[in-house]
Amino acid sequence: FFLAGSRVSRLSKLESKKFTMAEHMGGADIADAGEIGDGQRKEIYTYEAPWTVFAMAWSHRTDPGAQFRLAIGSCVEKYSNAVQIVKKGPVESSHDNNHNNNNNNNNNNNNTEYESQLYKACELEHPYPCTKILWSPETSNGARDLLATTGDYLRIWNVVDDESSGVSAKKEVMFNNNKNSEYCAPLTSFDWNEADPNIIGTGSIDTTCTIWDVTNQTARTQLIAHDREVYDLAFAQGKDIFASVGADGSVRMFDLRRLDHSTIIYESPKLSPLLRL
Repeated sequence: FFLAGSRVSRLSKLESKKFTMAEHMGGADIADAGEIGDGQRKEIYTYEAPWTVFAMAWSHRTDPGAQFRLAIGSCVEKYSNAVQIVKKGPVESSHDNNHNNNNNNNNNNNNTEYESQLYKACELEHPYPCTKILWSPETSNGARDLLATTGDYLRIWNVVDDESSGVSAKKEVMFNNNKNSEYCAPLTSFDWNEADPNIIGTGSIDTTCTIWDVTNQTARTQLIAHDREVYDLAFAQGKDIFASVGADGSVRMFDLRRLDHSTIIYESPKLSPLLRL
């Protein structure tokens, strides 16, 4: 499965409401929908959101009801924004309705499973646009189906995906490390530790990175990571090493076992800001 989608850039202000999921069997390149030889088939599904799509993440779960499921976040210039959980429609309706999909393309935008095969299964209200969305990397049997978002705060949502009742989501917790105020500096990005799903790291415009304990719903540690805004961070393999980038143009590496210092492993020419890693 491949995903090709546009996100709103904070620099170029490019806008897109559509994203496309392409499915094919075999190693051929993906172009237009149709046969690719030797009985191999490829299909392209497009979903059109009601707003500009900024953040997006695939679900990691492998159980049948949660496969081919992703979350998308809106970018609307006002307080009220949204997160949608989008799913691929039933396989049996995909081929039976292929002819109708082609004839009715652009005539109806209800995003039902019989029209686009990608449909809105659930929508959450979210204050301000999400700067990032991730599903929990914990996929073991019995693990809760969690979704995390950042913006003004780090929020974790508990998702219930049931064949009979559909998809629903409830906010599980909102993290705030500012003990003196209900407000905190906006969060630019985060990463979910795959080796230890109990750990989430966030970056903020206030130059700090915070490591959160998901189970205890507390901050394990907060450190000044850069000289200017932190724009992104990512964990390495294992649970202890992570790196961050920021407006000071540096990539810095940290070890959770020794937070008394960090290592600058790269600096951009002229110290130009680094947005993602």
